[in-house]
Amino acid sequence: MITARQTRAARALLGWTQEMLADKAKVSLTALKRMESAIGMRVFESTSDQIRRALEAEGIVFINSGRNEGVMIVDGQESAKRG
Repeated sequence: MITARQTRAARALLGWTQEMLADKAKVSLTALKRMESAIGMRVFESTSDQIRRALEAEGIVFINSGRNEGVMIVDGQESAKRG
């Protein structure tokens, strides 16, 4: 499951507002704000999954390693040219 910090960081990498992500993920803005809240309010797993898939479709990769977490952006077209 992705965290509130990862979602906010992914949006920052893409230059997206909360409104843009909610629209792309087809979730309510209220649900996204709950998920991104500082206290990490709970949302339905399906909502979190839709948000994750929308970000991954734009090249976001979520990193979870033990207690460490992060995000990075990869350019799918560049990696396809290399492969």
